[in-house]
Amino acid sequence: MQLKLEFGIAEEASNTASDDRRAVPQRKARLPAPPKPKVKGEKAETATMEAVTARLKAALEAVAANKGAPGPDRQGIEQVRKHEQEILKGLHRTLLDGTYQPGDIRRVWIPKAGGGERGLGIPNVIDRVVQEAVRQVLEPVYEPTFHPSSHGFRPGRSCHTAIEEAKGYLAEGRDWVVDMDLENFFNRVNHQRLMSKLAQRVKDKRLLKLIGKMLKAKIAMPDGVIVSNEEGVPQGGPLSPLLSNIVLDELDWELEARGHCFVRYADDANIYVKSERAGQRVMANVSDYIEKRLRLKVNANKSAVAQPQDRHFLGFSLRYEVTEDKVEVELSKRTKERIDSKIRELTPRNRGRSMKQAIDEINAYTRGWTGFFGICTNQVEKTLQTLDAHIRRRLRAMELKQYKRKRTIARKLIWHGIKAKTAWRTVYEGRKSLWALSHTWAVDRALRNSLWDARGLKRLTQQYWSHPARMVAQGPKQYELAFG
Repeated sequence: MQLKLEFGIAEEASNTASDDRRAVPQRKARLPAPPKPKVKGEKAETATMEAVTARLKAALEAVAANKGAPGPDRQGIEQVRKHEQEILKGLHRTLLDGTYQPGDIRRVWIPKAGGGERGLGIPNVIDRVVQEAVRQVLEPVYEPTFHPSSHGFRPGRSCHTAIEEAKGYLAEGRDWVVDMDLENFFNRVNHQRLMSKLAQRVKDKRLLKLIGKMLKAKIAMPDGVIVSNEEGVPQGGPLSPLLSNIVLDELDWELEARGHCFVRYADDANIYVKSERAGQRVMANVSDYIEKRLRLKVNANKSAVAQPQDRHFLGFSLRYEVTEDKVEVELSKRTKERIDSKIRELTPRNRGRSMKQAIDEINAYTRGWTGFFGICTNQVEKTLQTLDAHIRRRLRAMELKQYKRKRTIARKLIWHGIKAKTAWRTVYEGRKSLWALSHTWAVDRALRNSLWDARGLKRLTQQYWSHPARMVAQGPKQYELAFG
C-alpha cells in the first residue's frame, strides 16, 4: 500500500538550480514500492516455530564459527559443544511447547571512533543459537522486499556497494548530501511498532511471542545491576541487524515514494540532492517523518547538509573531479585520524617486544585496512606514501630506543655503513630526542627503506596496488604474438 505523503515531493520537483558542469543522464522513473507478500504466500508460511527448530543445528554451527564472547552465564562455545545434543534437544522441546525463556543480556561498553561509548548486548550462547535460527527463518521472508538502496547487514551487499551507488548519484550532478544519523538507534526501536510490523507477515503466534521475549530480555550491566528493557534491539545478537532493517525499511520506501536518491547503511542514511537549499528542505521534512512516524530521533550534532567531500560516510568521502569528469573516492578526515592513532598504538617506544613482532602486528593491521579502503581511487596514493613514511619513522625510533645508549646508536650507524665522523656527530651534536634523531640523514640512510622491506614490512602502497579493485581497473593483461 502506498504511504500518503504528508510533505512536499522530492526536491527535484521544485528545484530549478541546475549543474552545467557535466551532462546529467535522464534517470528512469522509479517504480513504486512492490506489494508486500500475502500472508498466505509460500514464504510467509515458512516463518513458523517448526522451521526455527529445524534450523537449530545449522544455527549452532554459525554461532560457533563467529567465535563470540560468553554471555552473562559465562558459558562459551566449548562448554555448549560438550553438551550439544542435550542442549539442542532441550531447545527443540521448550521452543515448541512455549516454555523457552531467554536469559539476560550482558552489557558491554566499547569506545566509539568518533568519541563516547557504544553499548553492546551479548546474549548467552544458547540464546544466540535461537536468535540465529529465527534469523535464518525470517531473512528469506523479508530480504526480497528490502529496498535496493539499503546496504547494511544484507547478503551480497556491503559498505563497498553503498559507496558504488553513492558515486552514481554524484555523477548525475547531485553535489549536496543530506547526511542523517539516527541517535542511539539500536536502543530506541519501539517494540510495539516492530511487533506490529512483524505480525503483518509472520502469522505463527508462537514465533511472534518468542521474538517478543527476546526483545524484552533484561540487561545485566557491568556493575551487576539487572535492568528491564522496554525499547531497542541491543547490538550484539544475530537477530538485531535484521530487525533493524525491518524497522528502517519503512523509511526507505517513504524516501522512494518522495522521489529521493539515497543510500542507507544501517542507521546512516545519505540523501543526494542538487542544491543546499533543497538539502535543508529535505532534512527538515525527513527528520519530521522519522521522529513523528517512526518514533526515532535524528542526531542533530552528527547530521548535516553539506558537500560529500566534507562528510564521513562509512570511512570514505566522495568528490566529483571536474577536470577528469569522474567521482573520486577518498579517505575521510576521521579515517586518516584513526589510522594515524592506530599506527602510534602499534609502535610504542616504551614497550618491550621484538622488532619482528611489531612488524607482524603492523602487517596484520594494514592488510585488513587496505582490504577495506582499497576501493579508494588513485588520488589516495600520496596519502598512503605519507603513512608508509610515518610507519618507518616510528619503527626507526623504536629501534633507536632498543639500542639504549648513545654510543651504541653511533656504533650501529657505523655498522650500517655510515662514516664514523658523521655517526658520532649525528648522535652527540645537540640534545636530540629519539623522535628527532629518527629523521636525521644518518639514521634514514642506515635504516633505509629497503632494510624494512627486507625485514618483511609491507608497504601500504604495494598492498593498495595489489587490491582486487586495481586488478579490475587495469583489466586483463594483453600479450602480443611476434610472427617472423
